[in-house]
Amino acid sequence: MAARQGCRQRVSFSCPNHATAIIPPMVNPSTDRLLVQRFADQMFSRAAGAALVGGNAVRVLRDGTENFPAWEDAIAGAGATVHIEMYIFRHDRTGRRFVDLLARRARAGVEVRVLYDWFGSGLSAARGVFRPLLEAGGDVRASNPPSIRAPLGWVSRNHRKLIVVDGRVAFVSGLCIGREWEGVPDKGREPWRDTGVELIGPVVADAEHAFAASWRRAGGVIPVVEGSGAQTSAAPVNVRLISTEPFAANLLRMDLLVCSLARRTLWITDAYFIGSGSYVEALRRASEDGVDVRLLLPRGSDVGWTVPVSRSLYRPLLESGVRIFEWQGTMIHAKTAVADGLWSRVGSTNLNLNGWVGNWELDVAIEDKGVADAMEQHYLDDLARSTEIVAELHFAPRRPAVWLARRRWRPRSAQRMARTATRFGTAIGAVVLGRRALETMEAKPIVGMGLALLIGGAVLFFAPRLVAWPLAFIAAWGGIVFLVDAAVLWRRRPRRAKDTSAGSD
Repeated sequence: MAARQGCRQRVSFSCPNHATAIIPPMVNPSTDRLLVQRFADQMFSRAAGAALVGGNAVRVLRDGTENFPAWEDAIAGAGATVHIEMYIFRHDRTGRRFVDLLARRARAGVEVRVLYDWFGSGLSAARGVFRPLLEAGGDVRASNPPSIRAPLGWVSRNHRKLIVVDGRVAFVSGLCIGREWEGVPDKGREPWRDTGVELIGPVVADAEHAFAASWRRAGGVIPVVEGSGAQTSAAPVNVRLISTEPFAANLLRMDLLVCSLARRTLWITDAYFIGSGSYVEALRRASEDGVDVRLLLPRGSDVGWTVPVSRSLYRPLLESGVRIFEWQGTMIHAKTAVADGLWSRVGSTNLNLNGWVGNWELDVAIEDKGVADAMEQHYLDDLARSTEIVAELHFAPRRPAVWLARRRWRPRSAQRMARTATRFGTAIGAVVLGRRALETMEAKPIVGMGLALLIGGAVLFFAPRLVAWPLAFIAAWGGIVFLVDAAVLWRRRPRRAKDTSAGSD
């Protein structure tokens, strides 16, 4: 694959209504437009598990330079409640600034509740980042901390990024609270590229309900969901707030539906793209049907192994006409999509199985031309700082086509090791099942797999106890956990009342 500088050309089109922009004309639009819109609303509502809520105002916020000031202004003006559900809350300059602001509002009598993810936030809580807020009377809880009864509870993470203030305004985004989103100018690190939205209107009540469900799951109590303060705004923007739990796959169904219904454009940005087979196929079919499908992905990542795994999916997409761009900045962390100049999505869900079915996620789908125009302009601005990946085929006798990429950076050794390890999964199917021709770049992971299997077989043959003892310990631990859970449930069961009737037959 070779590189080509990003295109600045603006695609112009008009999308007068939902029926003609997203939904193909199943019936005569002039006479049955309302029926088509009803079908469209039903499909999206059932796919996402979220109703379409009208009467909202939506503002697209770019990067930390726009999101963080908007968050801080809203929190500073809070009069009743501040609810924050955040995957990462760093113990750094940015995190401490937000904690100090929250502590001031808590001392002023505002009910401040912060829910952070135990895995995502790492040692921030243990290092005392929340101490000023707790001392001021705020309530802080962790999502999915490990315990004896749930030692692997952290595997399903609360990946949401949500702030709700006074039941009046909500912020949904891909940004977390940390200095990555503000950059480190003295070290030459640019802020991470990310996108969020500000919501005002009835959909804020849905955001409050989503937070309340997460808060109760973490053991907190909210007697009444504070969402009644949301009022219809002057801007009639239709919004769906899509809250996803593990295995619900609400956004996956929505994404597949959008791929099927897009008619002109489908522009996607994702930070950790590892699309499932069904989603990659949906993108390919949309592109082959004439849709302008584009993917904007990171060139480098804080989770370095995701980049080569993403690249392993490039070939079938490029063959189908999908255009792929790699961001040349520090890191692109946004999770967005815009289709047909009308439909937009912003939120926390990455396009991989962990995001679709593994985590608690939160996204908004917006049906509004003005918002879509802003999203498209941001996308085109991003392409100006990106490099397009194009295919170069080189054929040699008795060898399959080889895809080359011009690498402009040197990964660190640790990242290189992780990348080699993650290629195993994509190559094993090709080796064992013969599903596709192998690439020359997969030689190293295949050698690694072969050696690993040989070493594993040798250990099992010559020293089986090295494997048996850990397995026995895990099995015993699992058995104890199951029995403890069963005992707790048994004690909770309703006791059958004794039959005191006399002489019953």
